[in-house]
Amino acid sequence: MNGGTLGGVDSTARARSRAAGGNLPAEVTSFVGRRREITLTKRLLAESRVVTLTGPGGIGKSRLALRVAANMSRSFRDKTWQVELGELHDPDLVATAVVEQLNVAETSTGTELDNLVEHFREREALLVLDNCEHLVQACAELVDTLIRSCPGLRVLATSRQSLGAAGESTLVVPPLQTPDPEQLPAAEAYEQYAAVRLFLDRARAVLPEFEVTPDNTPVLMRLCHRLDGNPLAIELAVVRLRSLAPRQLEERLDERYELLSGGRTGAPQRQQTLRALIDWSYDLCTESERRAWAHVSVFSGSFDLEAAEYVIDGTAERSRAASLVHALVDKSILLRERDDGPSRFVLPHTLREYGLEKLWTAGDLPKAEARHRQWYVSTVRRFAAEWMGAEQVEWVRRLRVEQANLRAALRSMTEHGEESSEDQHADERTSAPHGPAVALRMATALGRYWQLRGAHSEARYWLDRTLALTGTRQAPRERAAALASSAWFTLLHGDVSGARGSLDTAAATLEGHDAPLERAHLTRTYGMVALFDNDAASAIRLLETALEVFRRGAEKEGELFTLIGLGVARAVNGNERDGLELLDDALAITTGRGEVYWRSWTLWAIGYLKTITGKPDRAEPALKEALNLQRRLDNRLAIAFTLDTLAWAAHLRGNDKRAARLFGAAGGAWESAHSTPNLYVEFAEQHRAQLVATREALGEETYNESFDRGYHWQHDTAIDFALETKQRSRETQRENVHPMPLTSREREIAQLVAQGRTNKEIAEQLVIALRTVEGHVQHILTKLDFTSRAQIAGWVAGMRSEQGE
Repeated sequence: MNGGTLGGVDSTARARSRAAGGNLPAEVTSFVGRRREITLTKRLLAESRVVTLTGPGGIGKSRLALRVAANMSRSFRDKTWQVELGELHDPDLVATAVVEQLNVAETSTGTELDNLVEHFREREALLVLDNCEHLVQACAELVDTLIRSCPGLRVLATSRQSLGAAGESTLVVPPLQTPDPEQLPAAEAYEQYAAVRLFLDRARAVLPEFEVTPDNTPVLMRLCHRLDGNPLAIELAVVRLRSLAPRQLEERLDERYELLSGGRTGAPQRQQTLRALIDWSYDLCTESERRAWAHVSVFSGSFDLEAAEYVIDGTAERSRAASLVHALVDKSILLRERDDGPSRFVLPHTLREYGLEKLWTAGDLPKAEARHRQWYVSTVRRFAAEWMGAEQVEWVRRLRVEQANLRAALRSMTEHGEESSEDQHADERTSAPHGPAVALRMATALGRYWQLRGAHSEARYWLDRTLALTGTRQAPRERAAALASSAWFTLLHGDVSGARGSLDTAAATLEGHDAPLERAHLTRTYGMVALFDNDAASAIRLLETALEVFRRGAEKEGELFTLIGLGVARAVNGNERDGLELLDDALAITTGRGEVYWRSWTLWAIGYLKTITGKPDRAEPALKEALNLQRRLDNRLAIAFTLDTLAWAAHLRGNDKRAARLFGAAGGAWESAHSTPNLYVEFAEQHRAQLVATREALGEETYNESFDRGYHWQHDTAIDFALETKQRSRETQRENVHPMPLTSREREIAQLVAQGRTNKEIAEQLVIALRTVEGHVQHILTKLDFTSRAQIAGWVAGMRSEQGE
């Protein structure tokens, strides 16, 4: 059997099953999860006579097919039957294998196919054809003939690619659900994830004394994510718990092939090791598909078709790149991500490592990595060129999904140091030469994105690594820009002296060079350092100097940044009118461009100035408009500033309970942005004054209760509260946690189940029929892919934790 179990089924078990009608093998291990997929497969079989379950090796196609067949056995008068084709290698023997495994009576005349047609012609049965991927054409021909000749027959096939049979429906079997390692739920909510339940089930089979604890639960969740939610990978990994603690297993996953090397002796040879399973997939590919697989292994995370084509174009397959990608998807090597945007593809960790090994063995790794670098350098160049326009939101989305590849490209560039031979010539599609100067420009340009994400430490990390590629006299303009960017992120970490030190080094780098715009950027940053350090007079002088140069050079982004800083500096220095006029100038520049980033900062600055000058009613509209724009970009630092300032405005308007909740929401936002309100001295003083006044107005207990509530809100809940909108209610937030949300009644019943109530008690409390309660509980289990009431209780606990209740 393929996927999800390591236990084999011998011929004796088959014979016993056949005697009872049908020949489905008995399950050796417990079946975990898949309620949704079972329901969908049954629905497809009701609508189509041929259904194929597709997906990568080990994902559980066979187990799912057998579970569906077992569940539907009573629906077919002549039962359900399985034929295992995994060990068959000759397509001419497919019909023979089916005849043999079903023990179909042979006739002296006619072919095996004729015998099968005769056998099924008057029967109502379900035939499971298991592991068809290496015999696709032969299986398709067999299925076509049987379906046309046998009206009572339905076929459920498993394959890493669709059969292409007439009237075929396909269902891609997804990985088991795993938690997001960046946002792990509460420990008690682990049972809502099928991958974790499988891990624990198999772990207890290996070590009966294995227990779940608050300490090891996060490790188990991360392990399941690292194993792609792949049942076979999970089962192979669990075997190592005999000698390794979960944390040790997590630490050693990079040695995946050495660790995941032993299966049970009863499993088919191709499943005894993960390596053997992947070898099987590799052998099923054509030579061109193997080269494509190897080349796309240089991607990290997901990638789009255009990027894949560019990297594959470095091989001899230039004209066939797109078709090769689609072939790999069809064979379940590549997985297509499900979203509403352009198609993106993922090569699972195990298959990526395998492809890299093949790439290295063939001597093609340097060239493929160079193509990857060229593509993402070109991407970032386009981002920098188009940033000051209407595509900002789309660019942020794109860079977010490409983050892993951007890191990989930067890592590759910093590890190579000098240009490699593959980088010497720009490709005509990217026009992107490579070398240390380009690495510096790439890291500097990405500073815009890193600030949005609150990734200040990562920004400094990559800036430092790219700066290390060059000597003090190399690429002076690029070095100065990178040092200025590093100074800015250092300032955002609250290190004023460190920021000035980087700026001084940058200024020295530009000595003797005609670089007015580069010097203006340094001057502007010096001015922002002075502003953050509460030296408004120096900030005004420096920012005015920089503004003149930016306007003369028509450098709009530099001009906008400087106008905002200068407007705030003049206002806090006692000239509010001039400050607001400068901010109006900034708004005018953004108007008509569709620009979001600088417009949102400008609106925040206007709201900030109106708040500190005692005009909260006039401040709130600007702050709310700013927050709406910041939400579109997920600009975490700006959101923190704006939520905090809205809290001040709420206090000044006398709504202290709202202010306390907003202070709590801002506290969570500052943490998300990896920052603090203490960055900017003037802002920090206002923050402390308004917070203390709010606490005194409410009293310690009420303030803390309101603050904690806001602090524990989810991101969108906090913003909706700040905007005073009802677009996303708390119930909607809860529903969005799971792809198959519960109805209001189902949520109510889930809450009662979590309290330990029986179905009878729930029926009595809600004054509904017991049968109705039983139906609701069954629907809850199906929608959440659970098998027990305890799992429902865990899910409810997780929802409460996420909502801060």
